[in-house]
Amino acid sequence: MSKSTTKEPKPDWIRIKMTTGENYQEIKSMMRSKTLHTVCEEARCPNIYECWANRTATFMILGDICTRACRFCAVNTGMPTELDLGEPERVAEAAVSMNLQHCVITSVARDDLQDGGASIFAATIHAVRRQLPLCSVEVLIPDFMGNPEALKVVMDAKPDILNHNIETVERLSDRVRAKAKYSRSMELLQRSKELQPTIPTKSSIMLGVGEEWDEILQSMDDLRAVGCNILTLGQYLQPSPKHLDVVKYIPPADFALLKEEGLKRGFSHVESAPLVRSSYHAHKQVQSAAQHV
Repeated sequence: MSKSTTKEPKPDWIRIKMTTGENYQEIKSMMRSKTLHTVCEEARCPNIYECWANRTATFMILGDICTRACRFCAVNTGMPTELDLGEPERVAEAAVSMNLQHCVITSVARDDLQDGGASIFAATIHAVRRQLPLCSVEVLIPDFMGNPEALKVVMDAKPDILNHNIETVERLSDRVRAKAKYSRSMELLQRSKELQPTIPTKSSIMLGVGEEWDEILQSMDDLRAVGCNILTLGQYLQPSPKHLDVVKYIPPADFALLKEEGLKRGFSHVESAPLVRSSYHAHKQVQSAAQHV
């Protein structure tokens, strides 16, 4: 993979289809009425139009201000001022209104909280299960600064999928991610399996920030070594000029090859394409993952 920064226009395979029909507008209005946030909006996800048109959204709890400033992420950075204890029930109410079959819950990093927000994650899992018993629940969690008790709180709530993203290869991790450590992420995924061996784990790598091919394969091996079941691979897109530059646009053929490499290594499910993000087609991954744990 080339290391020279490109300022070339986005290639054709990065084109986003905008669909802002009835479902999209309904979901947007509902999120505002319940004072909820979605990572779809806050992180400027390229799939928001497709997912919202299909009545799929990833809820972002614990506010919309992150205590970290990762160089790839568009979420606002600062010091959060409050904790909304009513948020879990509102997320569950929204999930009921959307008649979700699979609910994805993520958050900003809350390093200002002793448990990093783990108790709110657990409360949200319980609220969704109580109001929508047949809905599976996936959580995409931060690293909780390596706090094992915080992780245990989440795992005791028994999400259907535990997701934690490594984001990039080990060599680039300190440059790309704020405060997070590659080794800490691997430890979190391994500890998740030790706490709840039957719960599938998942992680994601964004490509195009300067990684080499063999480093991607090594990251796959590292993830499999800690029992990670599901892998998603997508192209990094620069949210604004102040964020990390795109080093290279990876062609779809390379993503297809990486999907084959992932499946050869034993991942139960691999989503790999330029516009894939961590929660893309998440509802399709639940059954395939559960069958291979």
